[in-house]
Amino acid sequence: MPKASMTGGLVQEFQHAVLPSVTPLATLTCTAIFILPSVFCLWFKPQGPRGFLRCLVLCALSSFMFGWHVHEKAVLLAILPLSLLSVERSRDASIYLILSTTGHLSLFPLLFTAPELPIKVLLMLLFTVYSFSSLKAIFRKEGPLLNCLETIYLTGLIPLEIFCEIVFPFTPWALKFPFLPLLLTSVYCALGIMYAWVKLYISAFMGPPAVRQKEE
Repeated sequence: MPKASMTGGLVQEFQHAVLPSVTPLATLTCTAIFILPSVFCLWFKPQGPRGFLRCLVLCALSSFMFGWHVHEKAVLLAILPLSLLSVERSRDASIYLILSTTGHLSLFPLLFTAPELPIKVLLMLLFTVYSFSSLKAIFRKEGPLLNCLETIYLTGLIPLEIFCEIVFPFTPWALKFPFLPLLLTSVYCALGIMYAWVKLYISAFMGPPAVRQKEE
C-alpha cells in the first residue's frame, strides 16, 4: 500500500492547501497558555507531592497536544507519571485508563508491518486487561471507574483498529486514500486524549478529595 508523503514519518514542513499552516510561534503561545494554569495552581494552591506530579502530567500532556513537531511517542511522558497517581484515587484511575488506552493505540501506526501486527495487539491486550483488572480491584468499593460514554468510546477502538489494519487494505480506498487509517486513528485517539486532559485539569483545580484509606 502506498504511503502518503506527509505521513511518512519524516520531519518536514508543508504548506497546507485547505487548512491554515501552523507556525512555531503559534504552537509556543498555545503551549504556554495551557501550561501556565497548572503551574499557577501548583504555586498558589500547593497539594504536596501528588499535586506536583499532577502538574507534571498536565505540562507533559499540554506540550504533547500543542507543541511543534511533537512525535507520537511523547504521549508516554504523560502516561508514565500518571500511572503513579492512578493507584491513589479512583478519579485519577479513570483518567489513566482513558489516556493509556488511547495513547498506546495511537502508537500503532508506528508499527505498520504485517509481522508486527500480532505482537502489538497482544501486548496492548495484555497491558490493558491487567490495568483494568488491577485498578478495578483496588477501587472495588467505589463503583465503576468509567461511565457509560467512556466505556462506549474505548470499546469503539476495537472496530477502528479492525477496519484500519484488516479491512481497509482490501478496499478500493487503499490506493486513493492511503492516509485514511492514520487520519481515523489520530482523530479518534485525539478525542480521548483531549478528554483525559480536560478531566485532569478539572481534577487539579477542584483539589484532591480524601485519599483512599488502606484496609487494616
